[in-house]
Order: sequence, then C-alpha cells, then structure tokens
Amino acid sequence: MTKVSVAHNSSKLHKPRLSSKAKVAIIGGGVAGSTIALRFAELGLDTTLIEKGPSLVNGPPICHLHAGGNLYREICDEQCLTLLQQSIDTVKVYPKSVNVRPTVIALPKTDHGQPEDLLPRLEKLRARYSELVKADVRNKVLGEPENYFRFYSRTELEALVDLPLPTVAKKDSDWLVAFAQHVDLNSLKFPVLMVQEYGLSAFRFAAIASLAIEALPSCHLQTNRQVVDITQPENGLGWQVTTQHQQSQAIECNHFDYVINACGFKSGEIDDMVSAKRKRMVEFKAAYVAHWAKCEGLWPEVVFYGERGTPQGMAQLTPYPEGYFQLHGMTQDITLFDQGLVASCDTSAQPKLAQRFIEKIDKQWPEQLISHRTLGSIEHIAQFIPAFSSAEAAAKPLFGAQQIPGEDADLRAADVSFYGKHYARTEIVKASSALAAADAILADLVACDLISAAELGCYLTEHYFPVSQQCSEAQVSDRAMELAAQREYPLALAKIFS
Repeated sequence: MTKVSVAHNSSKLHKPRLSSKAKVAIIGGGVAGSTIALRFAELGLDTTLIEKGPSLVNGPPICHLHAGGNLYREICDEQCLTLLQQSIDTVKVYPKSVNVRPTVIALPKTDHGQPEDLLPRLEKLRARYSELVKADVRNKVLGEPENYFRFYSRTELEALVDLPLPTVAKKDSDWLVAFAQHVDLNSLKFPVLMVQEYGLSAFRFAAIASLAIEALPSCHLQTNRQVVDITQPENGLGWQVTTQHQQSQAIECNHFDYVINACGFKSGEIDDMVSAKRKRMVEFKAAYVAHWAKCEGLWPEVVFYGERGTPQGMAQLTPYPEGYFQLHGMTQDITLFDQGLVASCDTSAQPKLAQRFIEKIDKQWPEQLISHRTLGSIEHIAQFIPAFSSAEAAAKPLFGAQQIPGEDADLRAADVSFYGKHYARTEIVKASSALAAADAILADLVACDLISAAELGCYLTEHYFPVSQQCSEAQVSDRAMELAAQREYPLALAKIFS
C-alpha cells in the first residue's frame, strides 16, 4: 500500500496531552479498535493496535450512521436518543467518512404499521437534536434541526413525477424526484418519511484510520498478527500478550499495562483466554453490491419497512456514485441466514458460528451463492422499484459477523464492559458507538491511575483528533480506493457521495 504523509507539519499538530508511561494494547483493528487507538494516540498515550488481517476496518458492512435509530422500529426510544448523540459525535470527528444524503423510509401496504406511528419518536429526536445544537452549535451536523425529518404526501410526490431529474440538491424535495418517478407508489402507504440519516463509508473510515495512525508516533500498528495467549504476571500487574505473525509464524511476547478486547464477533475467544465470563450473541449478515447502469438523478438511501425474517423483510437501497448500490433484505434468503444467530454458553464466552459461515468469512464465497443472493436482493428491491430489475451483481458481498452483548437480539446501542482490573471489551453493535466506547475506557484508565485526570483535563470528554482530522479529501479518497481495490470491490464504494 502506498504511504501518503497526512502532514509534514505533524510535529506541530500532534501535541501530546499526556506524559503517562502506561502501555495499552488494543486487540482488533475494526471500527472500535481503530477509533480507540486514534483517541488514545492523539492524546499521546503509548498504544499498540494488533490486527489479524492486512488492513483496518474490514468487518461487517457499514453503510449508515443510525442517527436516531430510525431504521429500527423495534428498539426503545432511549437507544434511539443514544444513537443520535453518538452519530453526531462521529460526524464531528470523521466528517470525511460521511456520505451526506437523506434517507427515505416508506411503508409498503403489506406492512403491519402506519407511517404516523413513527411521529412520536421523530419528534423526540428532533427536540433532542435541537437541544444539542442550542448547547453547542458544533453539533449541527445533520442539517437544521427543524428539517431533521419531514413527511411527504402522495400528492406532493406525484407533483415531482414530471420534473427534470436534478443533478444537485438545492432543496430537500430534489432528493425525491427520482424516487417519485421510479417507485411504484401504488405499493406504498402514505405519507412517506424523509429523515436526515446520512451514509457512513467503511472504506473512507478505514482510510482515515490508516492515514492517521501512520502519522501518530504514539500508535504502533501490528497487522497480520493474531493473539494466541494472554496471561497475567505473578505480581498481577498488567498483561503478557503473545502474538503470532500470520505469514512467518514468528512468536512475539510483550507486556502491557492495559488490554482492550476489540475483536468484534471473536471477542469471546479473548475473553476465554483471560477466563472472563460473558453472555453474548453473534449474527452473521451480508449486504450485496449491485450496479444499475440505467440509474439517473439523485438517489437518497431508501428503506422499505417490513417484518424481519419474513419474505416481506425490510428492503434497503444504499446509493454510491456511478450507479452502484449496497443492498440489504432482512429475509432468510438475502441478508439473514438460517442458524446465523448464535449465543455463547456456560463453558465459553465465544458463540460458535457454523463452519459454513466461518468459511465465508475466512475464504471465498461460492460464485453460485453470490449470484443467487445478489439477484435475490435485486428482486427484493424491484418489487418496489420495477426498473431496478435491470441491475446486475457487481462484486462479492460485503459481509461479516456482528456481536450483540447480552441476550437481547434487538439491542443496537452498546459500547463497552469491563472485567477485573485493566481489561475492557468493546461491545459496539453500530459503528457510531465506537467513540462512546473509547470515552468509557479512557475514564477507566483514569480510575486505574494509569493516566492523570488533572493532566487529561477537558479531553476526558472533549474529542481531540487534530491529526486524524487533517487528512485531506484527496488523501482519504486515494487511500479508500486503494483499500477497495485491494479487497476487490468497485472503487465507487470508496468515493465521496455527491
């Protein structure tokens, strides 16, 4: 991978806030591990990030912020309000990873709910967003609070049908012209909702993390390394972490004062090494990549609600440049899988996925399965957007396994838990929760007397990312496209959406 200097002025930009000699190991370089590594290294804390794979943020498919949990009717209002705050923080820290476009939520006539059922929650979210903006204008990252959501009647959509397709959104309704012209309006209940739920690019997020880590002297990245053992010294202070290089098989053992388990769906394997009991679930999911050559105009993200796990499960169309789309269908034949949700047991904190799922994660998907499931996802969208039936499979699926702490399969807002002394495990379900996990662990480092609260000052709660935020648009795009090519996905998925 080509190295690009994010800053020849990094010595001026990087002003360590901490003089602590503590050494922290983070196991796992996904969204959570990378975010925590940047949070700590920006402050000057000696941080080692250990990643089994060749690059960062290569886990379950990320495509949106979940700014208010609007895609999930089944979660409680408290989780939605938490996700709103976390999403705002994420946009502020990683603005160049965000695809700024709204999301349209439509209820098919087959759905059990009514559009008006969403209104009480949306009003709560809009009120909270308004409060946050009034408290700090820097929180205004999801547009004007009064425009956080809006319902559109059938009459309003029909008025857009004969308009020319806009190429730039000058007003909110411009995002609905292509939608109005292509969606089978007879299949929907009205009104239709448009909400300021933005996209989040996994490739651009990975690019920012890798560029910043290269520029931060306090962060030591170890890729292609798997943790094979963790033990505590006889004095009980810190941890001995043993790793093995994936290619050379070389063994290395290092001492750390604090260990963070950020292994995602494999967190239970590390928990088992330190005899930490934990109930959790793991769910294997996949999203599909399609190219719609006849796509014209501006497309928002579009979500057609439906009952999870049934043939009418939610259908989700996430736009990228050049006619590429990421597709979800919450049915057993598309995004969900039979026996794809498993739980831990009394003897192990690691849920055991069936071998067929592990083979998909570690190896290659069978071509026949890629074609079958991608075409199935295209058909699932085409029941609402008939012209989308001409789309074609464009790449292997975006896939991975997602951990869910505890025993509630509907949990979406979670961040971190602790075991004993100097050991934390991240338990994020959504990418926007990663910063909250970093903040909670930083507070625990203070409680453990590994860093000084007085020295840390306001940065215990204020997010300090000067080097990470210096990455230019061009640098992020170049690195993101490099990662997309390396992982054999269309470059469009790494480009900024505009």
